[in-house]
Amino acid sequence: MNESLIRRVKNFPPLDETVVKIQEIANKKDSSIKELTEVVEKDPMLTANILKATNSPMYGFSREIKSIQQAISLFGMATIKGFALSSTMQNNIKIDLSPYNLTKEQFLNTSLTQNALMFAWYSRVNRSMLDILMPASFLLEIGKIILAEELKEENKAEDFSKDIQDKKTAYEISELEENYLNINSEEMTAAILKHWNLDPKMVNAIKYSMEIEKADENIKPYCVALNIVKNAVNSNSKFEKEGLQDAYKTIEKYDLDKEKFMKVLENMGE
Repeated sequence: MNESLIRRVKNFPPLDETVVKIQEIANKKDSSIKELTEVVEKDPMLTANILKATNSPMYGFSREIKSIQQAISLFGMATIKGFALSSTMQNNIKIDLSPYNLTKEQFLNTSLTQNALMFAWYSRVNRSMLDILMPASFLLEIGKIILAEELKEENKAEDFSKDIQDKKTAYEISELEENYLNINSEEMTAAILKHWNLDPKMVNAIKYSMEIEKADENIKPYCVALNIVKNAVNSNSKFEKEGLQDAYKTIEKYDLDKEKFMKVLENMGE
């Protein structure tokens, strides 16, 4: 990572006190729903953002979620932790992804779609892994924010914007990022999360999500899940056939249940 990128990471907006407290509570084994609810509800904007997100049609709940306590009961503490991190990303960080030909709304919708897919899928596969996968799936693309700024500063944004137009898969975009900046957005995301002092397991799961075989054995299952979701949902929050083909290849390589994954996609309208 060059000096400019290191500086950008150090200057990246910190997590606010409420979000830090939510992380602490969600990570404690003996914490209660009541304890987490009280912390979230002290922040009206965060409360509103979480309820708005949890009521997205993508999560498939038939009734309206009207309270934080209800949201925690349905989604679990790990997911609320992810919603809180997403709220920070939405409200405290300047997001200009014009080099990627993306609006802020498209970027945030991608994060929400990736998270909704992960929730629906791994709720059926291994719920214990959601403690890592839910917040991680919200943050998969955050590294692009810094890379976009770097591209603009190096006067590479216009060329990058043209070159990315014909890139259909996460692998192609990752390779393009490395060609331009010698780093991909997965590595950049990991650097940001490390700066935020988040769970090292989550940091490494994202870092190696596109290079699974480089991960430690205890991290690989998380990398596999993130890889599949990242491939399935492209940067414009769409399910493209090229990305889905890469997702299916990973599913088959690591002996996951393809039919179960496809059923989840079907339920999401894909």
